[in-house]
Amino acid sequence: MHATENGSPQAGVAQKPASGTGTKVTVATLTMMVIGSMVGAGVFSLPRRFAQETGVLGALIAWVVAGFGMLMLAFVFQRLANRKPALDAGVYAYAKAGFGQFVGFFSAIGYWASACVGNVTYWVLIMSTLGALWPALGAGDTWVAILLSSIGLWLFFLLIKQGVKEATAINRIVTIAKLVPIIVFVLIAIFCFHPDVFVDNLMGADYAGSLMTQVRDTMLVTVFVFMGVEGASVYSRHAQKREHVGRATVLGFLSVFAIFASVTVVSYGILPMGEIAALRQPSMAGVLEAAVGQWGTVFVSIGLIVSVLGAYLAWSLMAAEVLFVAAKDRDLPKFLAKQTGDDVPVNALLLSTLLAQVVLVITYFSEEAFDFALDLTAALSLIPYFLAAAYALKLVVTRETYLHEQPRRLAADAVIAVLAVVYTLFLIYAAGLQFLLISMIFYAPATILFAITRREQHRRVFSTGELVLFAVVVIGAIVGVVGLAHGLIQL
Repeated sequence: MHATENGSPQAGVAQKPASGTGTKVTVATLTMMVIGSMVGAGVFSLPRRFAQETGVLGALIAWVVAGFGMLMLAFVFQRLANRKPALDAGVYAYAKAGFGQFVGFFSAIGYWASACVGNVTYWVLIMSTLGALWPALGAGDTWVAILLSSIGLWLFFLLIKQGVKEATAINRIVTIAKLVPIIVFVLIAIFCFHPDVFVDNLMGADYAGSLMTQVRDTMLVTVFVFMGVEGASVYSRHAQKREHVGRATVLGFLSVFAIFASVTVVSYGILPMGEIAALRQPSMAGVLEAAVGQWGTVFVSIGLIVSVLGAYLAWSLMAAEVLFVAAKDRDLPKFLAKQTGDDVPVNALLLSTLLAQVVLVITYFSEEAFDFALDLTAALSLIPYFLAAAYALKLVVTRETYLHEQPRRLAADAVIAVLAVVYTLFLIYAAGLQFLLISMIFYAPATILFAITRREQHRRVFSTGELVLFAVVVIGAIVGVVGLAHGLIQL
């Protein structure tokens, strides 16, 4: 995965430039890249997603936990970028370097699938937004919405296939469309803030459960909105100085953290928690309408649609780039490394679009299409994030790259790695067994690609250890399918 200067992922740059060549980017550019990669569709849905699970106190605790945990994860990516500068192939490269090709394959597939499912949330949210004007679209989960989303999906495939990959003008509009409605929303919400409503929402409504339950149930939401925190580290080889990566990661992260937390908290001062939880998505529009009237919905909706369409273009390229880079590194079949004359990874793009289409159809059978796609996106990213944190911990334990370091530096990195591992494990627990099993349904059939890769290399498909891991994944997938069939796992 790579990024343009404004934070949007960019395809066609998988190969390393020669040392000392290529455009070097500044701290400001890297910081904007982190902000741009994290601020997407998820922020427009935050008021409802949080109000469905927690009150003000639980939300504050959840943001503190998520902010601290994601900061540790950001530090992990920064450390790995410095200590393993040759690993430029994306997040999955850390899993491969630390735990072997098969584990690296699963990390690549998980990260790719997460990007594809995340793209589905864009279409669901667009249709849900338009559904306020055209009831046939519902919450983005009716057959009409699925049909129109599918048409849009394949139109974008054809557009990107023609070589649209550096749409600078579009990206500028997207950046403005992302930030302006959010900032205006926060400022108006502060001006229209009702202290009595805020106090009533402090401990949460009766349906929210205990404070611990409230915090746990909001964790998966925070993962989705923080996805992209690794952006500066992935792009680190283009930085003017390596230390700029860590600085940009922290500055970008703190800026986005302040935006996300503000959007969530100020909403509790506009409407009662139960009313926020009942809003249609994008819930930010509903909260603003309650504060200023109908124009609030129109304002947020226009900004959201422009932002989401531009983000979809960029993240479609990112999803294809994950497969393309892995294929170039001979970790996926070579047909995925095919490019057009305009450097578009066409087969990887096609496979990514097909997966998004399948997930889009699945959302039709979900009670809450947007929430399902959002949670699945976050859940699929957890294993790649965990493996990256585990690799950082492995480097500390084995002292690889630390032979000549001062003990203080080793201890600091050990603490960061341990906290990142604990945090990602907590996220897997918070996601729940159902999403882990659904993830296995993606992983199991995708292993066919790994088998093809090994055959191309004239190697044995599975070693003994890999066969055991594959068996675990298949069993998990079977349990997931059976659970879905019997209604034990709810979409």
